[in-house]
Amino acid sequence: MHGRENGRRVEFRTYELRQSVCHTRLPFRFGAVTMTQAPLLMARVELQVEGSADPAVGMSGDLLVPRWFDKSADKSVDDNQRDLIAAARAAGEAARSAPPGTVRQLVDHVTAHILAPSAPLAPERLLHNFGIALVERAAIDAVTRALGISFFTALERDVLGLGERVVRSLPDRPLAHVEVRHTVGMADPLRASDMDGTHRRDDGLPQCLEDDVRTYGLRLFKIKVGGDRAVDLDRLLAVHRVLADTASADWQCSLDANEQYVDLDALAGLFDDLGASAEGRDLLARLLHLEQPLPRQKTFDPGCAPALRRLAQKVPLLIDEADVDATAFTAARPLGYTGVSVKNCKGVIRALDNHATCTELRAQGVAAFQSAEDLTNLPVLPLQQDLATIQALGLTHAERNGHHYFAGLDHLPPHEAAAAVAAHSDLYGPRRGGFALRIRHGRLAIGSLTCPGYGYACAVDFAARSPA
Repeated sequence: MHGRENGRRVEFRTYELRQSVCHTRLPFRFGAVTMTQAPLLMARVELQVEGSADPAVGMSGDLLVPRWFDKSADKSVDDNQRDLIAAARAAGEAARSAPPGTVRQLVDHVTAHILAPSAPLAPERLLHNFGIALVERAAIDAVTRALGISFFTALERDVLGLGERVVRSLPDRPLAHVEVRHTVGMADPLRASDMDGTHRRDDGLPQCLEDDVRTYGLRLFKIKVGGDRAVDLDRLLAVHRVLADTASADWQCSLDANEQYVDLDALAGLFDDLGASAEGRDLLARLLHLEQPLPRQKTFDPGCAPALRRLAQKVPLLIDEADVDATAFTAARPLGYTGVSVKNCKGVIRALDNHATCTELRAQGVAAFQSAEDLTNLPVLPLQQDLATIQALGLTHAERNGHHYFAGLDHLPPHEAAAAVAAHSDLYGPRRGGFALRIRHGRLAIGSLTCPGYGYACAVDFAARSPA
């Protein structure tokens, strides 16, 4: 049994980006955008890892989701995607100048070079974090592969140089399962009767909410709202009726406003409207948290704090898009926020640091929590590395939506999809015409992710993608 380390030194060697275009099977409407396709960007690094004779290769990937990182009205979807690729290139260039050090030191070096010039809530901070996180995850993958250990073991031994505070906050063992919190998008059909012929897909996967619940045995849900009090009320009550008819008696949900509620009085009014009916009161009683109600630029506005604190008396508040750097969660807490999202695209080490903070606060009797949210993570790299982070943090449920808006593993080269299913048969299984996630009784089995490397044991054909 290997003991605790103080981090393995790495030397950054090479960095390359490639991409492939992924098309949705169903349109995904969130906030002010509807996604029907997006590139999946992949990064490949080569590091020299202390104690390893040969250079180590690691990879990472993320979908270039439009209008989430930057919601500027003067930016198009194409602008968003070009900006994300530019951020990924800039992070790689910064990494090349890093002196030898641990993965944490590498990430700190890149962060200092990339984030320092921008204003605290400038839109580009999330963009830059995207690039930094791609480098970070690929480096984690390379180190764990060089040492032949899982991500969980790397944390346990502290080969990444995270420090005692983080290591002692982590669970004793990785999770074997995670419960799916299924996304209900603003354009999703709720019942089969809502779908006309143009919406139906003959791909062996459920298409409306009632079929999702019955097929997957779902119990947890994340419902998107859009900033219009009357429209959101009607939608929430309609969703409630479907879940009351189809889900188990203990179903629960979270709400995600995606920065759409500029007027907190209107949002408080929505909660008052829900409280005026038996259906609405039942939904409120099942509510886990409310995610990112305000635009990120207003999240830390002291003028919003009184209204936020009143809202926090009704529902726990979670920051997501406003979580732009390592200080964001601490800054948001006095304003009424008790939760922070976990997304690999914002940084793995940040999620681990926030986990230590939440653990310490709860030990003092202070409310604090993390919630795993989804940036439409697709197999293999985005999904499995994100799940490996969730597994190591011990988060028992996670929003998942890639399986719903995209057709299983169809976006992968066929040989890569087959390799993923062979290596991770607990996570994937056959569906008509291909493969898909195995969601059973509302849960994913993720035991196979504790393999050497960062969450995946199958070969990923980086060269099959186009240069970015």
